[in-house]
Amino acid sequence: MRHPASLGKIRIIGGSLRGSKLAVLPAHGLRPTPDRVRETLFNWLTPVIEGARCLDLFAGTGALGIEALSRGAGWVDFGERDRQLAQALQSELARLRQTQCAVRAVDALQMLGEPPRAAYDIVFVDPPFDAGLWQPAAAALEANGWLRDDAWIYLEMPVIALPALSPNWSLHRESAAGAVRYALYRRRGASAKL
Repeated sequence: MRHPASLGKIRIIGGSLRGSKLAVLPAHGLRPTPDRVRETLFNWLTPVIEGARCLDLFAGTGALGIEALSRGAGWVDFGERDRQLAQALQSELARLRQTQCAVRAVDALQMLGEPPRAAYDIVFVDPPFDAGLWQPAAAALEANGWLRDDAWIYLEMPVIALPALSPNWSLHRESAAGAVRYALYRRRGASAKL
């Protein structure tokens, strides 16, 4: 299948796939997580990424989930509503010979309304900034059994966004890069690994 010309490439910055490049296709709201932000996030996750079951909820290019696979995640599910982006992501994963993963061309909130096959250790929530989906996605993750008791949840949003999150989530770390705020949360009551 032929895909539209890419707008450029982003690279995987660590692990077994370090230096691999991913195409960035033209799509409304697609805003790949910058290298510097991914590097900081995965430094935070280093003690818990090995063998983790991950969900890249608004996958886009798949950079967050592929970075997780590169750094030793045991499994990554990718959810992407845009069928063209989902097909391109499937092609990239095949090119990179990644088999511990699956891509679903599905609306994230619709998917979160279904019962999960298994709960996740780490979830990446990075929706298009103009969609305002952080709060409904976070609520559905918490309410519908998608998170393990000791899960880690990553949110990437505009600096001005202040979603109301579950009281079960506690902020572990956060930072900002330009107009982007990114934060890693941990479900309360779990023994700390970091």
